[in-house]
Amino acid sequence: MKIVLNGEPREVTSPALAAALAELGYADTTVATAVNGTFVPVTTRATHTLAEGDRLEVARRRLLLERLE
Repeated sequence: MKIVLNGEPREVTSPALAAALAELGYADTTVATAVNGTFVPVTTRATHTLAEGDRLEVARRRLLLERLE
């Protein structure tokens, strides 16, 4: 499935957000996520389903802090 990750086109095989994050290399990383501009908390990532063309934003804590400064 084609999605857009932080502005870049990517392909993932799993529609579940948690599995897609693992597939994209974020399995052991603390990140904030938003799909199509809506925040998705870690507690709902396993059940949140991605669709073709979704825009996924992933930000690490350090990056979030830098943006706030």
